[in-house]
Amino acid sequence: MVEKGKYLEEKIVYFEEPGLQNTEETLRLAISRAEARHINKFVLASTRGDTARIAAKCFAGTNIKLIVIPHQYGFMREVQRFPQELVSELEQQGHRVHFGTMLFHTDDLYGTRVPSALATLLRTFCQGIKVAVEIILMATDAGCVTAGEKVIVVTGTGRGADTAVVATAAPSTRLHNLHISEIICKPLETKSWPPTGRPPRPAEDRGSDVEKPE
Repeated sequence: MVEKGKYLEEKIVYFEEPGLQNTEETLRLAISRAEARHINKFVLASTRGDTARIAAKCFAGTNIKLIVIPHQYGFMREVQRFPQELVSELEQQGHRVHFGTMLFHTDDLYGTRVPSALATLLRTFCQGIKVAVEIILMATDAGCVTAGEKVIVVTGTGRGADTAVVATAAPSTRLHNLHISEIICKPLETKSWPPTGRPPRPAEDRGSDVEKPE
């Protein structure tokens, strides 16, 4: 970060294509920013656990703690895709896994289209930004992070990680207190889902790993 008068200059990395291939670089950039900002807590979206495993390996030997947010139970199918054995493994390493209500997918519960509208608006930045805001709220609602705490948030598009931000945490009851202060990296182009808010699903399972709520 370069200080110039009353403003700061910081690098943002834009990936030419979203997706899995950016995972390691996203984590590297996020760790570097965490060290520069003295942040030791990461909120990470992971559906199948692949990226959670990679992140935990990267953070081994550091004081960084992970708050992993998978899909809530029953979101896309009866079986939870995040392995229970990985939950135990991560918790033994001092990390935490939280299965909570995905706040931008509550239209049927509350009978309003506001959650979908918020999600669509955030996707104009990129899918990862939408997920980042959602999982910060979820993590704070669960007490995994403290309101007002600075955290690094890592998310993605489809599978893998391609988006990372520095954010000030807030609960869903105080959305106005949530702030994304720095974008570390993101895909150059956004990727919009259909009006359902979920990605198209061809014959093979398209459930994301890090994208979390599709």
